[in-house]
Amino acid sequence: MSDGSPQPQPQPGQPGEPDRSGRRARSDTGALLLCGARLADGRTVDVRLGGGHIEAVGTTGSLPAQSSRVDLAGYLLLPAPAEPHAHCDTALTADSDGPASDSPEDVQRRTTEAALLQLGHGATASRSHVRIGDVQGLRSLEAVLAARRSLRGLAELAAVAVPRVLTGVAGADGLAMLRDAVKMGASVIGGCPDLDPDPAGYMETVLEMAGEHGCPVDLHTDGDDPARLARFAAMAGGLRSGVALGPCAGMARMPRSVASRVAEQLAAADVAVVCLPQGDCTALERYGSRVSRPAPVRLLRAAGVRVAAGSGALRDVANPVGRGDPLEAAYLLASLGEATPEAAYEAVSGAARATLGLPEVRVEAGFPAELLAVRGERIAGVLSLAYSRIVVHRGRVVARTSAVREYCDSAAEVALDLPRQSQR
Repeated sequence: MSDGSPQPQPQPGQPGEPDRSGRRARSDTGALLLCGARLADGRTVDVRLGGGHIEAVGTTGSLPAQSSRVDLAGYLLLPAPAEPHAHCDTALTADSDGPASDSPEDVQRRTTEAALLQLGHGATASRSHVRIGDVQGLRSLEAVLAARRSLRGLAELAAVAVPRVLTGVAGADGLAMLRDAVKMGASVIGGCPDLDPDPAGYMETVLEMAGEHGCPVDLHTDGDDPARLARFAAMAGGLRSGVALGPCAGMARMPRSVASRVAEQLAAADVAVVCLPQGDCTALERYGSRVSRPAPVRLLRAAGVRVAAGSGALRDVANPVGRGDPLEAAYLLASLGEATPEAAYEAVSGAARATLGLPEVRVEAGFPAELLAVRGERIAGVLSLAYSRIVVHRGRVVARTSAVREYCDSAAEVALDLPRQSQR
């Protein structure tokens, strides 16, 4: 185990660096032409990528292919989504016999597998909340940071340090552990103020440390106390590195006038809300006396709050199922009536990237080549049946998912020109 200090060194998978086999990792500087892609505005275009950015967008056939080509006929090309709220260290443990292993090797394996699952769905960047302190100390964080290094060139992974208690005598150890976590490489300071004896003091401590280290803040809270949220908004207004709260499902249980006032306060303080349409990350909310709707997205957006949507728990003790799919989160927002399909996709793409502090992506020249191609014609359709996907990160294809649907001979097959099963 390391002493907590950063250990900079060349990492496998980075452009120009050797991987474990001794081969050089592919650079992101090669040109790539995406041909015949449909955009959300209905245009069909060719898109040339190079140096990790979009070099040009033109009508079909107008851009000469200087290198590789990818045929995107029949695909909708969109800015890639991001996953703003994951728990990769505990993901994929629901089927464990007894308590899940917290060995660094198992945590790194689960984190890597979960991040790659999200990448296959289109999320080229994600933020994972990692519990520190208690029995595991900083071991889980070390494993997540190791997974982050191994994923370079494939996906971006940010680690959120989540201490349990930060106030009073019991909080002294948590505070020291949090400082060590930031030194190790945790890029975001988080936590669960609802679990601390002094939630307001917990929030204040987190904001002070974030200001000291220049780190963003991302806190997990049910958000059912309007006075506490108002106080947090007042304290967070001066933090420039970015502040997010989530899932804030408790706001959906407030009287509308109260929730509207809280939303205005959060908007004035530039606090983002990360909602979890799939459900909260705690077993209490999912299996306890009540099942929560997600945060009131329409109300928050109307007040000017930036709302991102995440997947949350992924097949762990809080949720035995889950896909780690940003498009499912968008689908649920739209199906619940909290957003139009277009606004729902924005919650998992543009708003999610902004919450993670990542640059904006548009399918226009000069923007980062972080893209998702989904078979379909319109956003509403791909949120419903998003089977085949091609994911582009730093200007190169990093993941493909293909689905084939076939039908046996029938009158309906002939009438509708459905794809037929192969004859044997």
